[in-house]
Amino acid sequence: MTKMAQLSQADRRNRLEQALREVADGKRQSLRLVYDLTSSKLLAVILQIVRDRDVAEDVLQNVFLKVWQRSGSFDRSRASPITWLCTVARNSAIDAVRKTGRRGEVSDDLLPDIEDESPDAEGLLCDAEDSARLKECLDDLNSDHRKCIRMAFFRGYTHTELSEVLDVPLGTLKSRIRRGLASLKGCLGGVADG
Repeated sequence: MTKMAQLSQADRRNRLEQALREVADGKRQSLRLVYDLTSSKLLAVILQIVRDRDVAEDVLQNVFLKVWQRSGSFDRSRASPITWLCTVARNSAIDAVRKTGRRGEVSDDLLPDIEDESPDAEGLLCDAEDSARLKECLDDLNSDHRKCIRMAFFRGYTHTELSEVLDVPLGTLKSRIRRGLASLKGCLGGVADG
């Protein structure tokens, strides 16, 4: 077990915050630390959206280029470091899908398992695969709401794409997502607040 893997979640968060500040100051070694601490988690987030390992690895490389360029915009009062990084990863993955178009959906069973030694991340976005409570709350949703939320937030579909794929009017789709998110927020006791 590595020294970083032995740190508590709070210590890892503090170290990651410090590393992001150092990256903003141009310290390349700190970017390597950010990569070591988060690349497995971020690759998993990206892979859920792009559904192709080679594309996901290219997107991950782009994510760390953005981290190098934009780490100065990280604001710890607005998000945890892993949440900020996951947002960069998710947005980059969605941009990649928009540029190349959606490829055929691949079953989750066919996607490779990505080892992640880190403790559960602190953001709802990154915790989605790991959080038993979130899974329970999603399972309790109306099936239409659940499907829309999973496809929009964990597969990276835009509202317009979802409207076309599910063959429902855009307004209906947005209502399903809004109602589903309100139900999730209630079920999670406010944990989903952004």
